[in-house]
Amino acid sequence: MTLDTLKLYCDVVRLRSFSRGAAANKVSQSAASQSIQQLEAELDLPLLDRSRRPLQPTEEGRTFFEACRTLLQGFEKARAELSAVKQRVEGTVRVAAIYSVGLHDMSRHMQPFMAAYPHARVLLECLHPHKVVDAVLNDEADLGVLSYPAATRALEVLPLRSEPMVLVAHPTHRLARRRSLVAADLTGEKFVAFDHDLAIRKAIDRALKQHGVKVEVVMEFDNVETIKQAIGINA
Repeated sequence: MTLDTLKLYCDVVRLRSFSRGAAANKVSQSAASQSIQQLEAELDLPLLDRSRRPLQPTEEGRTFFEACRTLLQGFEKARAELSAVKQRVEGTVRVAAIYSVGLHDMSRHMQPFMAAYPHARVLLECLHPHKVVDAVLNDEADLGVLSYPAATRALEVLPLRSEPMVLVAHPTHRLARRRSLVAADLTGEKFVAFDHDLAIRKAIDRALKQHGVKVEVVMEFDNVETIKQAIGINA
């Protein structure tokens, strides 16, 4: 007795025909008839009243039909659930990000991700850029997000997006209301900058040097959020 045989029997009863039941299961009519006969022999009960047209189940056959239908429906439901589990995205992804990305961008991306994959978890940790790289190298994070990543054979670096450098000033600063600026306008200005050992600071310093601009660095921080706060209070 197999599920295929039980399905064949249910289709024969449902369609009230050996030929139509056989066609629904892509077997010959004679093969269908033999399978039902073997099923009856195994149960030692007549399941079909072959003297009536259209074909009718016996009382025992009707009881067996209901039981088989419930069994087959349960099997199909279980198979569908297993298929859904197989296709379901679940587990935990560990993300290490610099503060500017972690505090702003990641929350914007995490919400639609969690809505699309409710069985997955995202563990986000905001770190200093050097520690982002270390976290990925030491298998403490699955991926890292930072600016100006150093080229290394140990990591695969994929570009996420490109952003222009912009000047941020307190609303009362003399340059705040200017619609456009040239590099020379920054000469001698007091700067709240990134820490000197960060890659982004070195990139900014190179850009200023290329334009022959010298600024006065009065404060240094390791993340853009603290820099913005310092500018916001006109430090």
